[in-house]
Amino acid sequence: MSADAVPGRRERLVHPLFIAFLVASAVDLVGLLADVPVAHLVAKPLLMPLLAAYAAARRGPRLLIAALLFGWGGDTFLLADADAAFLVGMGSFAAGHVCYLWLFGRARGSLPAGIVYAAVLVTFIALLWPGLPAEMRIPMAGYSLLLTAMAYRAGTFGRYAAAGGVLFLLSDALIATGIADWPQLPAPDFWVMLTYIAAQFLLTVGVLAPGPKWGGATPGAYRERSTSS
Repeated sequence: MSADAVPGRRERLVHPLFIAFLVASAVDLVGLLADVPVAHLVAKPLLMPLLAAYAAARRGPRLLIAALLFGWGGDTFLLADADAAFLVGMGSFAAGHVCYLWLFGRARGSLPAGIVYAAVLVTFIALLWPGLPAEMRIPMAGYSLLLTAMAYRAGTFGRYAAAGGVLFLLSDALIATGIADWPQLPAPDFWVMLTYIAAQFLLTVGVLAPGPKWGGATPGAYRERSTSS
């Protein structure tokens, strides 16, 4: 087998894996809208493995694949309706955010954007705090800080990744407001999953093909490091 055989075979999987991810996403979202729980139970655990396989087929960095697989762990644990499973799932998502932060490196983001993210974080936690169960307050505050840092740093990889970071914040904010018993949108699980799926996909696209400059940061840092090493 030649050295080019494996990369060639991998590239042939890109399109089928992308289609499979879209199909699983559609099944999950339609299942939530139509109130078919089995569709969500079957499709949700497939989303991040398919997206990770797609990223691997496109020769994405290992940290991106690890972040997506930690997202799969979080997705799986959050299917269980139990506080302990929720905390473990949140921890798995937190590990994924650490992978993203490590991947994004030390490139400088925009100072005004950083101030906005910090203000949003402090305001949201302050408003949410009274409605959270006592045992969830500290874990959720720590997780929110890590998620906000990831969303802010995502801007260093261009507009797609930046949009993915914002949508990840929005998705988890919808979950948090549900825990705090705030008024919810109709079909709240649909909106949580729609924003989450879009977030992970845009983060993946942003890492694989960094977009235009965003917030004063130069995108494409991963590619530059890869080609220079």
